[in-house]
Amino acid sequence: MSPRLVHTGPVVVDLVLHVPAVPRPGADLLASAASVVAGGGLNVIVAARRDGLEVRWVGRRGTGTFGTVVADALREHGVEEVQPPVRGRDSGWCVALVDAEAERTFVTVGGAEEEMGPDELARIDARPDDVAYVTGYSLVRPTTGPALAAWAAALPADVTLLLDPGPLVAGIDAATWSLARGRCDVLSLNRPEAATLTGLDAPEQAAVRLAATLREGAHVLVRDGADGCWVARAGAMTARHVPGVSVEAVDTSGAGDVHCGVLAAATARGAGVEEAARRANVAAALSVTRPGPVTAPTAAETDARLAREVAG
Repeated sequence: MSPRLVHTGPVVVDLVLHVPAVPRPGADLLASAASVVAGGGLNVIVAARRDGLEVRWVGRRGTGTFGTVVADALREHGVEEVQPPVRGRDSGWCVALVDAEAERTFVTVGGAEEEMGPDELARIDARPDDVAYVTGYSLVRPTTGPALAAWAAALPADVTLLLDPGPLVAGIDAATWSLARGRCDVLSLNRPEAATLTGLDAPEQAAVRLAATLREGAHVLVRDGADGCWVARAGAMTARHVPGVSVEAVDTSGAGDVHCGVLAAATARGAGVEEAARRANVAAALSVTRPGPVTAPTAAETDARLAREVAG
């Protein structure tokens, strides 16, 4: 059987507003463009799908207006839903402000995706060679977080656990975080998130510090935007730099999600962590050259840019 991405995170609806700058308190301004689209975990899902990996989404959605947007998007991208929808509750949503520098600011409202407990997790079947994806957006929830961490900790050894703590990492319960981190095979996070956890601004130093907290054989990837990422193996004294790709950014929304999705796809195909990170760097760079929250490149586009980078 082919490996799959088993995505446990939330898929919500993004209300995307393009603005000159994030407004100061009490200010009023006009958006230059706006859209209502499925986002959140969908960015990881689409990135993995476009890079050739089958995906099973095991999160939950609601039955309201936003839940319908989520269901339509999953269907469009050929993604199987495992959980039944939550009747009488809508899916969560997020206001995403994209400024003139292509930076984004999020405000999220929770919904049906929060209703994930032991009964729902029992429906998930992770097969050998699958990549299970767990995000901090789930771990931070008081009910979902502990149940999901316990599920992750009990995964078979032949399932790769990719853990992406996200910007809410500081709010995750310490016991929940310790349980999930102790099982993970790949911890992927960006530079500010790594600094939050370690107090170290230098990404290579933060990678080494975080790697020291992981089990034997696990890796940390600290994503550093256009500069690529730093990779450290548990127990290593140094981190290795995997260079990024120079592009003109239009919208950075979801770049980290694209990185995780392509990293998962490459890992599932048997690539080493640094090789997978190189491919993920290229895919994430291509994604920021396009407006919108779901902008992952196809495998052919990533292959072509990789070939150009190798050729110099």
